[in-house]
Amino acid sequence: MRRKGDLPSKPCAQCGRPFAWRKKWERVWEEVRYCSDRCRAEAKRERTE
Repeated sequence: MRRKGDLPSKPCAQCGRPFAWRKKWERVWEEVRYCSDRCRAEAKRERTE
Protein backbone atom coordinates (compact mmCIF):
# COMPACT_ATOMS: atom_id res chain seq x y z
CA MET A 1 0.00 0.00 0.00
CA ARG A 2 1.25 3.49 -0.85
CA ARG A 3 1.32 6.42 1.51
CA LYS A 4 -0.59 9.53 0.49
CA GLY A 5 2.67 11.46 0.32
CA ASP A 6 3.97 9.02 -2.33
CA LEU A 7 1.02 9.60 -4.70
CA PRO A 8 1.35 11.99 -7.63
CA SER A 9 -0.15 15.43 -7.28
CA LYS A 10 -0.70 18.53 -9.41
CA PRO A 11 -2.00 22.08 -8.89
CA CYS A 12 -5.64 22.94 -9.44
CA ALA A 13 -6.21 25.06 -12.56
CA GLN A 14 -8.66 27.30 -10.67
CA CYS A 15 -7.36 27.79 -7.11
CA GLY A 16 -3.74 26.69 -7.55
CA ARG A 17 -3.73 24.39 -4.52
CA PRO A 18 -2.11 20.99 -4.99
CA PHE A 19 -4.35 17.92 -4.99
CA ALA A 20 -3.41 14.25 -4.90
CA TRP A 21 -4.21 11.35 -7.21
CA ARG A 22 -7.36 9.37 -6.42
CA LYS A 23 -8.24 5.82 -7.36
CA LYS A 24 -11.37 6.99 -9.22
CA TRP A 25 -9.14 9.19 -11.43
CA GLU A 26 -6.84 6.27 -12.30
CA ARG A 27 -7.78 6.15 -16.01
CA VAL A 28 -8.26 9.90 -16.55
CA TRP A 29 -5.53 11.43 -14.36
CA GLU A 30 -4.03 13.36 -17.29
CA GLU A 31 -7.42 15.00 -17.98
CA VAL A 32 -8.20 16.01 -14.36
CA ARG A 33 -7.66 19.77 -13.95
CA TYR A 34 -9.66 20.81 -10.89
CA CYS A 35 -9.44 19.71 -7.26
CA SER A 36 -13.19 19.86 -6.63
CA ASP A 37 -16.63 20.36 -8.14
CA ARG A 38 -16.62 23.86 -6.70
CA CYS A 39 -13.45 24.85 -8.58
CA ARG A 40 -14.80 23.31 -11.79
CA ALA A 41 -18.07 25.28 -11.43
CA GLU A 42 -16.22 28.54 -10.71
CA ALA A 43 -14.02 28.09 -13.78
CA LYS A 44 -17.06 27.38 -15.93
CA ARG A 45 -18.84 30.44 -14.53
CA GLU A 46 -15.80 32.66 -15.29
CA ARG A 47 -15.67 31.44 -18.89
CA THR A 48 -19.30 32.33 -19.55
CA GLU A 49 -19.11 35.84 -18.09
